[in-house]
Amino acid sequence: MIDSINQVLGVAVGYVWGLPMVILLVGTGLFLTLIMGFPQWRGFMHALDVVRGKFDDPNDPGEISHFQALTTALSATVGLGNIAGVAVAIASGGPGAVFWMVLVGFVGMATKFSEVSISLMYRHVDENKVVHGGAMHYIERGLGKKWKPLALFFAFACVAASFGAANMFQTNQVASILYDRFEVNKLFTGVVLATMTGVVIIGGIKRIGKVTSKLVPLMGGIYMLGALFVVLTNIGEIPAVVSSIFYYAFNKLEVGALGAIHGLAVREILIQGVKRACFSNEAGLGSSPIAHSAATTNEPVREGVVALLEPFVDTILVCTMTALVILISGAWTQEGLTGVDLTAVAFDSALPGFGGIFVPVAVFLFAYSTLLSWSYYGEMAIDYIFGKKGILPYKIVFCIAAVIGAVWSIGPILNFSDMMLGLMVIPNLIAVLLLTPKLRNEVNSYFRKLKAGAFKSS
Repeated sequence: MIDSINQVLGVAVGYVWGLPMVILLVGTGLFLTLIMGFPQWRGFMHALDVVRGKFDDPNDPGEISHFQALTTALSATVGLGNIAGVAVAIASGGPGAVFWMVLVGFVGMATKFSEVSISLMYRHVDENKVVHGGAMHYIERGLGKKWKPLALFFAFACVAASFGAANMFQTNQVASILYDRFEVNKLFTGVVLATMTGVVIIGGIKRIGKVTSKLVPLMGGIYMLGALFVVLTNIGEIPAVVSSIFYYAFNKLEVGALGAIHGLAVREILIQGVKRACFSNEAGLGSSPIAHSAATTNEPVREGVVALLEPFVDTILVCTMTALVILISGAWTQEGLTGVDLTAVAFDSALPGFGGIFVPVAVFLFAYSTLLSWSYYGEMAIDYIFGKKGILPYKIVFCIAAVIGAVWSIGPILNFSDMMLGLMVIPNLIAVLLLTPKLRNEVNSYFRKLKAGAFKSS
């Protein structure tokens, strides 16, 4: 039964994540990079000032700080996509997939900047001072009521993705590595993660923001230090590894060329890199705008520059470090190794005994933080579709799904996740592209004011 489901999902994923999706994601990112005047450079240093609170005003509308909005969004993106997703990309597409991941991360900074700025332009605050934002709202409020079916479609895909990519896939990988390394019962792992998630998400975005503002810097710092240590102790191998990344990004990987990979065309390498980058940094999905919409600010573009830091941290820094560890180790050429198990073996082979302890801890923290943030994304999507009455049932089902994911087969979970994420991209980028003229005016106005010193700093 599971095999049949997986085959159907596999075919569906192939249609959703084909070359047209690659062109849509990369093309949109390049277009926005040019039309917005390279926000990756234009807003980077300003983003650091905003995150550290230089322009904070407690009288502005919102529920959480710029830093909390960033860490909430990062807790969704800096997760198993960085550990398992990178491993899947390399196992399926070879070293060349890393090049396309980093490229998509760079252009994704412009996409993220744009979608979050638009989300703040069209967010609204209800009578209880609760903020509502995200792609479903800027589709309807920005494009008009006639576009509501597209907004509902996005919200449905978001809810579905919150159960797959951001929930069952996360708990599945945690349960898998804890069982393999320490023989921890998978059902027990699922119950523990579900319980820990439930305790936090009951408190809503404010409690989630408080937890992630502490958890994200901790887990990210630990992981980066571990990866950096492995890379520095094998620094002599870096030139050859980097060379292979560039070479196989544009050249077919022949049968048996480097081990377990069998005759991959450049097109497949490119698709694997783009797919995993999107899974990891979520640029173009319309998910992060939901978290950023809750930020305390009166300036939409100010939160947009904060958001462009996400793909930089997630893909250009964390994913690249993971890829270097995997490629240095050579573990990716072993038949049957993929996902989090491949990353653990890579750390172990580069530094014996290290991966067995370090990776399971990192996986647990990353997965837990992703569960927290994506529960909020799904909650806001449910609120858009059904109103407040649907939120509590959603939270209950979300926690139950975490348990199911821990004991279910990884194949259907990964395919289901990829399909739902892909379906979120389409309505979101349609709205972003149609609203680009209005966004461009807003962006140019903001940076003119910033240059003229019109904004007070604290």
